[in-house]
Amino acid sequence: MDKFTYLTGGLSLEAANKVLILLHGRGGSASDMLNFIKGLKADDFALIAPQAINNSWYPYSFLEAQKNDSSLNLALVFLDQIILELESSGFKKTQCYFLGFSQGACLTLEYTTRNAAKYGGIIAFTGGLIGNTIMKARYNGNFEATPVFIGSSDPDIHVPVERVRNSAKLMTLMGANVNTIIYQNMGHTINEDEIMHCNAILAKDKL
Repeated sequence: MDKFTYLTGGLSLEAANKVLILLHGRGGSASDMLNFIKGLKADDFALIAPQAINNSWYPYSFLEAQKNDSSLNLALVFLDQIILELESSGFKKTQCYFLGFSQGACLTLEYTTRNAAKYGGIIAFTGGLIGNTIMKARYNGNFEATPVFIGSSDPDIHVPVERVRNSAKLMTLMGANVNTIIYQNMGHTINEDEIMHCNAILAKDKL
């Protein structure tokens, strides 16, 4: 595989009023995310699950800066193309939701914060903004009270709790309604409480 692709699921774009973009973690896949979503309350969504090249959005730790820039920029452009396609199909950003796990959660937060707007919702299972430091100059726009859930473990082997909290703080300053929960010794996984908070966001505009 030498280029980004994506899988679809759920309702067709013609039938749906909401779209959920699902971003897998390192070593994961688009099909993994479509299987995971079956346990969530997303029956009224069109689903788009992007697939990273070689199952990784960028090669190094999300705390690296220049080493990841080339791959990360390609991934960000790919997400931008997906949003532009959705907008050309008549969807507003308020109808677009993001959900990511681990590396996919980092990409979710990085993309939406670089392009802050009123989205339908943002869900990050163990993630933070990308880079050795948070460079505020990269991030623009206003979330206009977009609901955001960020869940993570203390400790987590890949994502420092301080980065999670600092990412949430910046998003809050940019107008997001952020709910951050740090679970003690959860490990690098997703628990039932996180699923509950995720479903609350997904169901907030249920038709």
